Amino acid sequence: MAVAECPDYFHHHPKYQQDKVDRTPSHRPADLIGSSFQPTANRNSPNHQEDDVDLEALVNDMNSSFENLYSSVQCESTPLLHNGQLHRLGETHAPTHAPNLGQQTSPHHRLHRSQPMHILAVRRLQEQQYRTSSLPAIPNPFPELCSPAGSPTLCPGSLPPSEPSDKSIVKVFSEDCIGKVVEIPAEMTARDLCQLLVYKSHCVDDNSWALVEHHPAMGLERCLEDHEVVVQVQASMTSESKFLFRKNYAKYEFFKNPLNFFPEQMVAWCQESNSTIPPSHLLQSFLNSSSCPEIQGHLYVKESSRKAWKKQHMFLRRSGLYVSTKGASKEPRHLQLLADLEDSNIFTVIAGRRILNAPTEYGFCIKPNRVRSEQKELRMLCAEDEQSRTCWMTAFRLFKYGILLYQNYKIPQQRKALLSHFSAPVRSVSENSLVAMDFSGRIGRVIDNPVEAQSAALEEGHAWRKRSQRMHNLGSPSPLHPSSLSAVIHKTQLWFHGRITREESHRMIHQQGQVDGLFLLRDSQSNPKAFVLTLCHHQKIKHFQILPCEEDGQMFFSLDDGATKFTDLIQLVEFYQLNRGVLPCKLKHPCTIVAL
Repeated sequence: MAVAECPDYFHHHPKYQQDKVDRTPSHRPADLIGSSFQPTANRNSPNHQEDDVDLEALVNDMNSSFENLYSSVQCESTPLLHNGQLHRLGETHAPTHAPNLGQQTSPHHRLHRSQPMHILAVRRLQEQQYRTSSLPAIPNPFPELCSPAGSPTLCPGSLPPSEPSDKSIVKVFSEDCIGKVVEIPAEMTARDLCQLLVYKSHCVDDNSWALVEHHPAMGLERCLEDHEVVVQVQASMTSESKFLFRKNYAKYEFFKNPLNFFPEQMVAWCQESNSTIPPSHLLQSFLNSSSCPEIQGHLYVKESSRKAWKKQHMFLRRSGLYVSTKGASKEPRHLQLLADLEDSNIFTVIAGRRILNAPTEYGFCIKPNRVRSEQKELRMLCAEDEQSRTCWMTAFRLFKYGILLYQNYKIPQQRKALLSHFSAPVRSVSENSLVAMDFSGRIGRVIDNPVEAQSAALEEGHAWRKRSQRMHNLGSPSPLHPSSLSAVIHKTQLWFHGRITREESHRMIHQQGQVDGLFLLRDSQSNPKAFVLTLCHHQKIKHFQILPCEEDGQMFFSLDDGATKFTDLIQLVEFYQLNRGVLPCKLKHPCTIVAL
């Protein structure tokens, strides 16, 4: 077969039609064929010429060599140059093209038809062949230290993607105006934040701590409910507003003594019969959505256009607060909606008489959630006494949240029941954990009789006095002597507040709930050697003076003109926590201020 017939043969050969060989005049077959694929001469010809070759075998050998080359390099992802264009190995290309053998090319324009690879890819292929042939396969003992590319160092691409942070920054202030910044999750509730602050401040968790929303510019504050999300409440506050961390003993006190919070003359049915609610079903009627109780009474309403206050008859129902335009009429045509309960919160007004010229000191406000700093949309109200104000505000909470408040009240008790199986629950003085004991016999016993407890306290005081007098006769008293400690040891107690005024003691009692038995001790302003016991009973604040008395050279403190004497104030407080004595009620809840 002559070489001149090569173009026609390739045009009509079926293998050529299947592979669509490229007839490029700038390539030669010898350039594309490796050293192991040399053209085979036709040894059957008599002249044994080098021009006679088996073209069909040549094309098959070329195709098989290209397939082997592509299969060996196809696993790499290194970019290759394919006819002057950038490609990536592993991508699908067109079938291999064969050169045009019929066209002659000059030596100056002769190009090598090849597949050049990146030098790094060649080195990797060589290293892989060397490793697989000479070294055994050893597993990596520390795969977590290596990146996917095999590098011993972590690259940014090998690290897991960072998730967006769902934390929020909240600043909480204590009663001494010292703030503490806390990073909390976005879904943390007010109860969880209080427990976190109790843990960080090393306080006793008696479920009476509360988070207070305070607006100093508007003179308003309210106690957040335990289920409210702190971040959502913070979003509705202004830059001047802040959170306060303080005690609130009256948060769920109405579940224990509902009759003290809801006077009979203020609670009635919304029906025409106006029948009163039985005391046993008082709370059930508020928590049950099917019942229709209401709070009724007179309130002073501040007019929005001026500073004048107008006394009107009000009705508080589940649907809202209504004002009667005609006396105390309950007819629908005479009722006008004053505020909605769903989109509003109720606040206590601070210093309403001084700032707003209110007729009484018992003011409260209904503030819409959308309002931040405009006082025009605030509903300023004022009650005649503290009991009626507490009734209006407690009923507002019950109508708005309903059974959810009862669930918040039961959660601490359920947790205490669960913890009681593992350890003894932590009890505080406010829960009457102190009892009078008699250890004179072989076995200690609890003293239930108040008269016997009082005599035991007197005997203990006399024994302490004799012991301190004997130590005083033996030598000069040291700073740690009981006689010297009795004058200063009360300063370490949470219920002692030093030289505060009468008005400040009233403010602290008001802020922490005004429940029965809430008390504090302070220095007397009239007598520098005396002290004052401030006690809350039936939502009224009373003051009792503690006078010093001297007997046989020993100083004592007495609340009843020397009838009962105590060596120090701690002994006095512990006694009246067990016995009422001359007080209207026992000392139950200490009015404390904890620094964060």
